[in-house]
Amino acid sequence: MPYCTQCGTQVSASDSFCSKCGGMQPGAPPNRDSSSTSASSKKDFTDSIDDRTWTTLCYLPGLGWLASVFVLAAARFQHDRNSRFHAFQGLYLFVAWLILDWGVGPFIWRGEGLRISLQGLFHLALIGVGIFMMVKTYNREHFRLPVFGELADRSLADHP
Repeated sequence: MPYCTQCGTQVSASDSFCSKCGGMQPGAPPNRDSSSTSASSKKDFTDSIDDRTWTTLCYLPGLGWLASVFVLAAARFQHDRNSRFHAFQGLYLFVAWLILDWGVGPFIWRGEGLRISLQGLFHLALIGVGIFMMVKTYNREHFRLPVFGELADRSLADHP
């Protein structure tokens, strides 16, 4: 019976690794797990997240644009029209947030005595829409927002 080349513990001839120290054993039969596959077939952590979760994350207020960009760029979503629709719609919601924040926000009158500014109310509305869409998408309901849904459809037509 052979012994581990690192710690000297007795191992079986078919063991690839020592059970005590974890050292790789020379002359062991080739391992057929994912660690011996080529680099091109290795999966990254994003493959462990299901499609429904990715499309739901597209509406995450403030950070959904990251998931949207991933869904639009990932090869696994190239032929999934539903996921791409939600990614485009989520991106357009984020663009609306940016337009409100950078384009319109500085010009909105805030008033001295108002506790919540008009810009803050619009932000709350966009956050509410994002959360509403997260719930709808997670429940696998295809909901089209009035303006954003039309823009997403146009984007899908332009980028099939």
